Amino acid sequence: MTDSIRQGGEPGPGGAVPLGVGREPTGNVRVDAVLERLRDVDHLPADGHLEVYEDVHRGLRDTLTALDAPHSRPGPSNDLRS
Repeated sequence: MTDSIRQGGEPGPGGAVPLGVGREPTGNVRVDAVLERLRDVDHLPADGHLEVYEDVHRGLRDTLTALDAPHSRPGPSNDLRS
């Protein structure tokens, strides 16, 4: 475990104790923004976690899919033939 993992906090709704797991930035702004949504589960009862996890999964999948999309910016040619 890393130093970024902290002890849980006060009980939330339904007596659930937030995990309080720290998260280190990935360096990718879009990924970090999606992962921030995971903090919401600390304030939800267990039956509300699935929606958050599905939302985060969808966001990460969309971010990964965007890497395969053609870029609209003009850039150098990938044709290395002379």
